[in-house]
Amino acid sequence: MIKGILASSLALSGFGYTAVADEEVNIYSARKEQLIKPLLETFQKKTGIKVNLVSGSADALLKRLQQEGRNSPADILITTDAGRLHRAKEAGVTQTLVSKKVEMAIPAQYRDIDMQWVGLSLRARPIMYVKGKVNPSELSTYEDLANPKWKGKICIRSSSNIYNQSLVASILATNGMDKTVEWAEGMVSNFAKPPRGGDRDQIKAAAAGQCDIAVANTYYLAGMLRSSDATQVAAAQKVAVFWPNQMNRGTHVNVSGIAVTKASKNKDNAVKLIEFLSSKEAQIFYGDVNGEFSVRKDVEPSDLLKSWGSFKADSINLSKLGEGNRNAVIALDKAGWK
Repeated sequence: MIKGILASSLALSGFGYTAVADEEVNIYSARKEQLIKPLLETFQKKTGIKVNLVSGSADALLKRLQQEGRNSPADILITTDAGRLHRAKEAGVTQTLVSKKVEMAIPAQYRDIDMQWVGLSLRARPIMYVKGKVNPSELSTYEDLANPKWKGKICIRSSSNIYNQSLVASILATNGMDKTVEWAEGMVSNFAKPPRGGDRDQIKAAAAGQCDIAVANTYYLAGMLRSSDATQVAAAQKVAVFWPNQMNRGTHVNVSGIAVTKASKNKDNAVKLIEFLSSKEAQIFYGDVNGEFSVRKDVEPSDLLKSWGSFKADSINLSKLGEGNRNAVIALDKAGWK
């Protein structure tokens, strides 16, 4: 029955299907295949446990897990942003992960307080500025971006973007609703253009002279610098990274993360895979290939990430980002952030 559902699911997803091995683990992943598949292939070779991967959008995969309920073939959900991981927990499609190896590898702030999910890679969302147009000595904090001195100079995604919602949730946790709404209003006043497009679009807009400052996740910048598209490389080379809030709470960070599904039929194998993905071997991959930071303290950033300098990350427990998502959306709506 389960194998039949999996075959059907894979067919619906447009992915190929091979015979199911005796030992297997089935994954629903919102990450691009090239960012996770090499690690899954290594795990399969090391353990002999067959890995079946279904890729899709984060919202679609969560909805699918809810619709499939206990009959879902998925053992694992991989998605990005603590806010989305929290939604999966609230939807009741995850279960508690029990693994001392994982607890020892991943700091508590990057794990759900109930171990319903854990972070796999760390994503920083700093300020990026156009070299030669902004003196970094003028930059300081996310809060300062609401200063009128930046009027017409800021590019950032829309309020519907989960990365922005989690950033605002982190600001809410420190400053409260009233000050956060006031800050968001100042940000809106300083937009160079209506929010539109992804993080790469904000960096490109800054490079093209449409704004002086972009707020974006660093792995997008890394991807552009490593791109085979010369125009992306040229755009990325025009901006520099500034780490905000170094004198107080630190730069906002988030995670891509993983959870064992409530419906898992291969729980032991799911736990083994999560233990592998949190190992030093796998964590090095995130920096070298994905341009992300490791969640482990004993794994150094790649040379490219080091070139942007070291920084202090916000120490907030990322569970708070999901818990604060609703109020973050309210704050953004009140401020008129489209």
